[in-house]
Amino acid sequence: MIGQLAISTAMVLLTVAIHGAGLLVLSRMLRIEQREERAEHISAVSPKGIAFTFAVVLGLFAIHGIEIWLYAALYLAAGALPDLQTSVYFSTITYGTVGYDDAGLSRAWQLVAAIEGVNGVLLLGWSTAFFVSLIARMGLK
Repeated sequence: MIGQLAISTAMVLLTVAIHGAGLLVLSRMLRIEQREERAEHISAVSPKGIAFTFAVVLGLFAIHGIEIWLYAALYLAAGALPDLQTSVYFSTITYGTVGYDDAGLSRAWQLVAAIEGVNGVLLLGWSTAFFVSLIARMGLK
């Protein structure tokens, strides 16, 4: 159990660092976009503003994708799951807490998977808060 907790802690720290860095990049892009909108007197709901919002959403998906793939790579490298497709699928549904049958997962990795689910919920919540602040900026509350 100590080994599972150590691996889980390392993965949580890594994914939180990636998430924070990703949101920092998106925040900086947002500030640049806001300055341009003000300078050019463009509304946040203009086609350019809407395109930027879509870009932010894709950025959020990319950040989560990286985090999901990291967990999948861990399961695959450890032999906890048989192949890449199974590892990515399992990691995706675990991270998003959709629910799964962990019968194919080695017992030694079940705690890591459970903590991935908690980690995913928190990171998805962090992204949601970030996105809500973006929508508030656009005046679409």
